[in-house]
Formats: sequence, C-alpha cells, structure tokens
Amino acid sequence: MTRPTLYVALTNHGFGHVARTAALVNAIRRHVPDVLPLIVTAAPHWLLQANLEGDFIHRPRALDLGVVQTDSLHMDLTATRAKLLQLQGMAPELIRAEVDFIQQNRAQLVLADVPPLAVAIAHGAGVPCWMATNFGWDFIYRSFGETFREIADWVSDLYGGCDRLFELPFAEPLSAFPHKERVGLTGAEPRYTEAQIRTQLGLTTAKERTVLLTFGGLSLEAIPYHALTAFPDWQFLTFDATAPELPNLLKLCGRQLRPVDVMPLCGRIISKPGYGTYSEACRLGVPVATIRRDDFAEGPILVAGLQAHHPHQILSHEDFFGGNWAFLHAEPDPPQEPIPLDTNGNLTIATAVAYYLSNLSQP
Repeated sequence: MTRPTLYVALTNHGFGHVARTAALVNAIRRHVPDVLPLIVTAAPHWLLQANLEGDFIHRPRALDLGVVQTDSLHMDLTATRAKLLQLQGMAPELIRAEVDFIQQNRAQLVLADVPPLAVAIAHGAGVPCWMATNFGWDFIYRSFGETFREIADWVSDLYGGCDRLFELPFAEPLSAFPHKERVGLTGAEPRYTEAQIRTQLGLTTAKERTVLLTFGGLSLEAIPYHALTAFPDWQFLTFDATAPELPNLLKLCGRQLRPVDVMPLCGRIISKPGYGTYSEACRLGVPVATIRRDDFAEGPILVAGLQAHHPHQILSHEDFFGGNWAFLHAEPDPPQEPIPLDTNGNLTIATAVAYYLSNLSQP
C-alpha cells in the first residue's frame, strides 16, 4: 500500500506561513500517523524542524515571492515587481519540475499556503489543490497600483483553479477563489505548561508584568528598546538576536522555543499585524498591543479583526517608536463583538485532509 503523501507548498514570505501550516500538518499527522509531508519552501530547514513533529522531506524551492522587505514593516516595491516578472518567466520550467517531483513521490494532494503556482503544479500532476489562507497575493499586489495590475491578474487566474479553499478568520474577500469554506482559527499549541516554561526560563515576574515582543521572522530594526528602562520591574521577552543586553529583557533565540511556547507566561503581546501572532494570541487568550500597518493591504483587515474579537490596544507609530509606552499601564480594550471566534480550524482542516487521503487508500 502506498504511504499517504502530502505536497505542502508554503509561501516564501516571512515565517508565519511556515508556523501556521506546520501546525496543520501536525494535526493531520494525528489523524493519519503515517503521512509523509513533502514541504516545499525556501524557508530555512531549522524553522521547519522547530515547528514540525515527525519526519518530513524538505524540498527547498521558492514557489512564490511575497514582497521584498528590508524588515517586518518596510517594502521594496521596485524589487518586488522585478522579481515577480522574473518568476513569471521561470514559471513553466518550475511547474514542470514540481509536477515531476509530485509524480515521482506519488503525492495524492497539494495543500498550499498560499503560492499561486501550487494550483498549476497540482493540476499538472493530476491531483487536487487545496489552500488555507486569510489573504491572496493578488489582493496584496492589486493594492500596489497600476504597475502591478497584470501581475495581480495572473495570480487571480491561478487562484481561480483552486479546488478547495479553507478561509481563515481575519480574511479579505478572497474573490478569486471559487470554492470557499470558512473555518476557525489555526495555529500552533504550546509544548509546555506555563509552570514548565516558567521554571525552564527561571522567571519570577508576575504574568501581568511579562510582555512578549514579537515582530515576525524579519524582525524590526527600529524597536525602541530604550523604552524598557522605564519598566525595571517588568519582564520583556524577545526572539531578536540583535537586541541589546538589558536586565529586564530576556533573549530567547537559540533555546528551541517558539513565540507560542512563551505566550502563556505573558499578560500582553506587542506585535505588528500578523495572522499567526493574532491567531495564537486569540486561541490562548493573551491580549495584544499592536502597531498598525496600513501600507500592506492585509494590515487594516487584521487590525479590524483583532478589535472585533480580542482584548487589544492599537498603538500609534509615534508612541511606539518614540518610546512612549505608557499604554502598558492601561487595561486593553475589550473586543467589540460579543461572539468569540471559532478556534478549531486545525481540527476542521486536518479532518478534511485525513478523510480525503484515507478514502484514496481504500481498495
């Protein structure tokens, strides 16, 4: 009997897509223990190892670009457009190579988050393409103006062939996708209890005075760490290896931890807009203080979703980057909507994938 094999295509932009899709793959494995994930992404191998449970094959390929960024907030649109045009030119060759890879490894399904070429690759190999996302790259590129219109149209055309889209919360209209199913929040689970991680890190500060600073895999050059000196009896946590040495700042890089592992320690998370951070904070009930990101089309939608469904604080760029962090002494604002979000997205998607793979293996 052929081992169930899943081709997992991950967008080549930041670390969030890897973390949230790895959580899905882990959930799928709990339903189909012998599944073999073929993880196709240019993200680093160590990131996959940190997030995936069990064996997998890493195929280091960039199936898409995302946006060229210098850090978590600043984009280079000229370089982005040039690289996207280059990707378009390479697409036929890239699709052929991935079709061969799928057929050689007998993958039965493509699960993507959310490279548009994954649809063409899947159909070229004769298997369905399912996607899970809260935004499409066509939506992002279209917001960049007329010079990106043809690229956005190309991406929309590819997405139009998607066989099944699991629409995550905090979503844009996703109008290019013909077959959409709304699901709950997805994300990773902490690997330790609060007591275990507190002991491991030797922390004694109360939860309400413990804060996680997290700005994604690209980090943020301008974090005003000098603001922390006004809070000597608070404990701040960061994964930023370049952060300064401060008595109330604990750097967590190199400890085999993920942001979700330390969220239960925290009374607050300070972040940029990001589905993964927002989703995991919502699932764990940790309030989020966030700066806005209005130049990235997904940003206002994420912030509006956070305001609607979760305790929050919306920070001005002037206060945050100027080091005026008096907001830490204020209570977060309550969610605007009385009905909480469904948090079972992992289970819903994993059950669907497991059902599909299991039915294929029936005689």
